Amino acid sequence: MITFWVLKLDSIKISVITAVYNSKYTVAQAIDSVLHQSHPHVEYIVIDGASTDGTLAILESYRSRLGLLISEDDKGIYDALNKGIKNSTGEVIGFLNADDIFEDCEVLSKIATAFRDPTVDAVYGDLIYVRRDDLSRVVRYWKSGSYSNNLLSLGWMPPHPTLYVRRSVYKLLGSFDTRYRISADYDIILRFLSSGKIRIVYVPEILVRMRVGGVSNRSIKMIFRKSLEDLTILRANKIGGIKTLFLKNFTKLSQFFMK
Repeated sequence: MITFWVLKLDSIKISVITAVYNSKYTVAQAIDSVLHQSHPHVEYIVIDGASTDGTLAILESYRSRLGLLISEDDKGIYDALNKGIKNSTGEVIGFLNADDIFEDCEVLSKIATAFRDPTVDAVYGDLIYVRRDDLSRVVRYWKSGSYSNNLLSLGWMPPHPTLYVRRSVYKLLGSFDTRYRISADYDIILRFLSSGKIRIVYVPEILVRMRVGGVSNRSIKMIFRKSLEDLTILRANKIGGIKTLFLKNFTKLSQFFMK
């Protein structure tokens, strides 16, 4: 009986998608992080936006170990991720940014374990931000905590890089809305949790190390644009408004002091 259960658990196929553009200094670490996972059934898809800095040569060196490699012009990261979703075949779908790595080689096995319950639609965990030049130097610790319905109006969201969702949810509720250039991940989370009312489960462990310096916080202009998108998304999903946006940003402050 135990052997049968292990085989059933291991049979869960997880598709991991990486969207990349001009990331030659970090993408190999991201790829290695996926390829070294202990979970036996991983489909790894890399979508490159026609990089010009040497990234493509690195990707080509891994082609034989990837499930799929596409390199072509796209309309931004969310367009690239949608391509990955469309071309994936796994029962469960997740993402790893080209600047990020998994915390250890057991991350996808832990995620698969959480999906052993067929009523679970999505799984997420904790995220730590690290320095771009030193993955061991923690800058910020995003400890997610368990989800409850009232948290969305308080600005809560799970770290998108740790979020894994069943393919059936994407088929029912749709993929990323590319009208949003920075916050489409926030929109899809609110859509899944509020309108879709999916069942989401928390894995209380660090799953991903994310380098600081992402697109959304590179400049005051980008921070302002992200805030406008967040506010539009909150209102479109009927979750809240200015107050919720304030709480979403204010609650992040404690993550800089958490260990």
